[in-house]
Amino acid sequence: MVPSSPNVRLASSTRLGITRSFLWLYVIFGGIALGAKIFDLMVVAGAWGASPPASFVHLPYGKDYPIDPGAFFQPLSAVVLIGIVGALIGGWKSEDRVWLLIPFITFIIIWAITPTIFWPMINEFWGIHKGRLERSDAEILSLVHRWKMWDLARIGLTAVGFLASLRALAGPLVPKGKTVRR
Repeated sequence: MVPSSPNVRLASSTRLGITRSFLWLYVIFGGIALGAKIFDLMVVAGAWGASPPASFVHLPYGKDYPIDPGAFFQPLSAVVLIGIVGALIGGWKSEDRVWLLIPFITFIIIWAITPTIFWPMINEFWGIHKGRLERSDAEILSLVHRWKMWDLARIGLTAVGFLASLRALAGPLVPKGKTVRR
């Protein structure tokens, strides 16, 4: 085997450094996102879903609600996406590529289900709360339960992506066919 030139080693080292930097970006902000989603489900959804429809006064996004969760999660998601995509591009030639693909795939699934599943439910919650939609108590409880189950799945996907990124960060991230000298 022909030894690699210093330029190849430097490029490989630079690529590894860039990949790890993007992974750290994702791990830090992905960890914040995971914790925030758990808080959102346990505390925020716990409040508005406690005894619906009366507890819908605690729904986020209204004029009486102090913050807009989207104003927090959307910019956070953009930073997370930059970390995921940067790490995936930087580590594409590595043996650990699968660990970089998993966060990307889970992120895409989450971004797909948020507007298609969650936003219609948010509209339905608000319609019920404002009296524009009539639902039986059983239908309302079912809707709240459905939200919580889907949100739990979204948290699970977030956790899978986060744990895969930790695994990628712990791995050698060497190009395919190369070995790590320890």
